[in-house]
Amino acid sequence: MKKLLLIVLFLILGCSQRSEEKNALANKRPALTIDRILSKPSITGTSPSSPLWSSDSRQLAFLWNDSGLSRREIWVVSGDGSGLRQLTSEVEGEGGVKMFVWTPNAADIIYLRSGDLWHTSFANGKGKRLTNTGGNKSNLAVSPNGRYASFLQGGDLWLFNLASSKLEQQTKVGVPSISRVPLGRYNRPDVEIGSYVWGGPTYAWSPDSRTIAVHYVDRRKMRKVPFPYYLGKETLENNIRRGYPGDPNEYRTIGLFNVENGDLKLLDLPGPTVNRVVGFSWSPNGKLLLDQESDSATDRWLFTIDPTNGRLQKIWHDYRETRIYTSIASAWHSDGERVVFLSDLGDRYGLYLLTPGQETPKLLTNKSFDVTGAPLINTPSNRIFFQSNEPSPYERHVFHISDEGGASTRVTTLPGQHRPYPSPDGMRVALLHNSDISPTELYLMDTRSGLPESQITMSFNPEFISKSWVQPRYATFKSQIDDYTLHARILEPANLKRGRQYPVIFGPAYSNTVRNRWAGNTSLLQQLLVERGYIVIQVDVRGSTGYGREFREEFLMDFAGNDIEDLESAVNYLSTLPYVDPKRIGIWGSSYGGTLTIYSLFKKPGLFKAGVAGAAAVDPYFFGTDDVAIVRRPETHPEAFSRGALQYADNLEDHLLIIHGMQDHVVPFKTVAVLAEELIRLEKDFDFVFVPGATHGWTRPTHYARYLFSKLIAHFDRHLKPESQ
Repeated sequence: MKKLLLIVLFLILGCSQRSEEKNALANKRPALTIDRILSKPSITGTSPSSPLWSSDSRQLAFLWNDSGLSRREIWVVSGDGSGLRQLTSEVEGEGGVKMFVWTPNAADIIYLRSGDLWHTSFANGKGKRLTNTGGNKSNLAVSPNGRYASFLQGGDLWLFNLASSKLEQQTKVGVPSISRVPLGRYNRPDVEIGSYVWGGPTYAWSPDSRTIAVHYVDRRKMRKVPFPYYLGKETLENNIRRGYPGDPNEYRTIGLFNVENGDLKLLDLPGPTVNRVVGFSWSPNGKLLLDQESDSATDRWLFTIDPTNGRLQKIWHDYRETRIYTSIASAWHSDGERVVFLSDLGDRYGLYLLTPGQETPKLLTNKSFDVTGAPLINTPSNRIFFQSNEPSPYERHVFHISDEGGASTRVTTLPGQHRPYPSPDGMRVALLHNSDISPTELYLMDTRSGLPESQITMSFNPEFISKSWVQPRYATFKSQIDDYTLHARILEPANLKRGRQYPVIFGPAYSNTVRNRWAGNTSLLQQLLVERGYIVIQVDVRGSTGYGREFREEFLMDFAGNDIEDLESAVNYLSTLPYVDPKRIGIWGSSYGGTLTIYSLFKKPGLFKAGVAGAAAVDPYFFGTDDVAIVRRPETHPEAFSRGALQYADNLEDHLLIIHGMQDHVVPFKTVAVLAEELIRLEKDFDFVFVPGATHGWTRPTHYARYLFSKLIAHFDRHLKPESQ
């Protein structure tokens, strides 16, 4: 409970005294190191997660650890912010709480710990194990009538009767993965009740608890791709289900499961191997809303489904050839007949109200800014809560409007990012907030009072407070190739010395990086680089959201194209600053950020003196089937597939370090192995670090992060040579 004491002390001392203490300790603070960034307990503590209101709106439960360790327990706080306490306690020999749900009576909580169901009451917090079966249970829910706890395991739906303690497997569709190594995002069951590879819906109870809508996924007709595993006694021949652009995708449909008789009826959805189920939800009167999008991100449909006969009724269809990376979400209006959905029918993403039978939906939100999250419909208050980038592309604030539209009311005040969780009665909102120099914390606010957010948790260690963190500045500059205004986030060493020129590192490079947000270890790594004498910059290259449809969609079939021109525009801007050394500029990134790194060095020699490319996609023929939104298919758009990195490899002049996991199922290791072979043939000097057991997230587990981040820093130190402060 030491964090509770810290919270009280923090509030007593006040912000001014905290600032004084911070300044006093700044001179004696230890320098950041990779070991300190990755050590436990973390310097940033353990952030709260998964806030969930009780049905009566009186209590908020969430997962947290006030000591900074990774395992979380359930905590509760009253709706007015009082009475913060830890509800569940650590159980010897068991792990932390994975997820939890309230029962409808607002008195009990069911949760997952170490692969089993547990129960506790709000009153006493004593944990009781309900099952002793173990396994990888997920997607916990409780039926609206409070009779069953449900979860997914082994690709199937299971029900636990809370009255009789009877556990039963309800569906028998799960088929285990052909993979023999449980690594990587693509290692999913061959057939399952579950999400598609990159997330998405799983199942949902009907309001009368008689039917469960499930997402059925069948991967058995997808390509078998070899991913040998080298860390066993012998090389293990291993295959996964994975497609390439032009291949058939997963078979995806909706099933209606009858709780009373156990019947599962699969619906005949249009294009189940080329369209994906984005979401589905039940209306109060028991009708199902289905949100579907084409893999190419050109089409989007809204259907309603009558569960009595499974009949689909199309209520909306939108087509646009240029659509890419759409933000899609939908929900029933409070009347249970109309639909509110998120779309970019105009220049910006907005919320639209659709009345079935009408051709033109009504825009509810400000057309000058983007809505950046799903609509949260609150029936008791007749409000829609949403997240928006108004008033700045760098910020995410929470607003609410009438469910008929009109003027919106901004709820949040603190700079940064806010994720909202409205109470069932709509009178209060829980917020997960973070900013450039503040890790995620839980806040509460009363939407009626007009008072600002009230902080509930304080997760970081005293060491975090003692540090003088560099506050980024935000800059704009003109594109060198057109009239766009580009945006950057820049961290500079404190007390820049007159007459000195500093090296610069771009990164991590990607789209949508210029945000006032805390990015975990990446933020700490940026702060470490600044301490070492680097300037750090991130640029929102085209393809980023927040700047209008045209800017975002220019990325279509132009990967590593004009977005690299945007990076060069940023270099030109930096060259106008007297304290920047234009001859000592580097770049790094992962995934598409790694792609930007390699292509920048290949296509614009001399622009960057050094680059570090992690998990870089370098051959579009080996992109995933989900990437057809970017490049379409080779048989229809061959020009997009002629842009592989091999053709530019002979241009390499600068210092390149490639980092890649050998179990990367998203970007196969094979692709960078082929590139490395070509660089060797061309007698190019480069460095290559392969990681035997790493997947696309090459910084996990911790020993990989420690080793590879050290390699990254050493590479830049060797070639950019920052001067000591």
